Amino acid sequence: MKMKPLAAALAIATLALGAAGVAQAADSGFVVKLGIADVVPKSNNGNLNTPLGTFGADVGDSVRPSITIEYMFTPNLGVEVLGAWPFRNDVKLKGVGSVGQVDVLPPTVSLQWHFLPQAVVSPFVGVGVNYAFMYRERTKGLLRDLDTNLAVKNSWGVAGHVGVDFNINKNWMVTLDARWIQMRNKVYLDIPNDQRYDLGKVKVDPMVWGISAGYRF
Repeated sequence: MKMKPLAAALAIATLALGAAGVAQAADSGFVVKLGIADVVPKSNNGNLNTPLGTFGADVGDSVRPSITIEYMFTPNLGVEVLGAWPFRNDVKLKGVGSVGQVDVLPPTVSLQWHFLPQAVVSPFVGVGVNYAFMYRERTKGLLRDLDTNLAVKNSWGVAGHVGVDFNINKNWMVTLDARWIQMRNKVYLDIPNDQRYDLGKVKVDPMVWGISAGYRF
C-alpha cells in the first residue's frame, strides 16, 4: 500500500467518523480485525553467492488478506496475534532477473498500548516477535534452467507496530497501521549430485502496511 492511498484513506476515515461521537471502549475482551496487508521488503536485500558469481538480491512485495486477534487486559493494554493468507514473494538477482519464489506465513505476536481507547481517534504502538515460516520454494529462470532446487530457512525476528483505530461506536472500528518486521533468511541451492550450496542471507526486513475493519466483543 503506497503512502498516498494510505493518507487519503486516513483523511476519509477521519471525516466520516468525526460526527460519530466518542466511542466507549470495553474494559476488556477480544478485538478481531479483518483487512488487507501489503508486505514491502526493504531495498538492497543483501548479496547471494551463486555458482555463477555474486549478485545483489531483490525481494518483491506481496498483498494478501489479513486477520488480527487482540485480547485487551485493560482498555489501554492488549496482546495481539497477526495472521494472514500466505504471502508470495519473488526473489530476483540484479542483472539476472527472477530466480525463485517462496510462500511466507508471518505470524507475529505484539504487546500493544492504546493511548486514547475512549476517543474516536485512538492511536496505539506495539512491540513483539515474528516467526517467518518459509515453504513451497520454487526456482525460476536461470536457476530452473540449471535444474536446481531453492531452499529458504525460517527465521525469528523482532517487530514494531504503530497504528490508529477510528472507533465508529463501542463495537466497530476501522484501523490503519504499519509494522516493521525483522526478517533475515538463509538461502540454499540444492544442486543435483552435489552438496547443498550456501547462497548467503537475504535481509527482507519489510514494512507491512495495513487497513482493516474490526469488531470488539
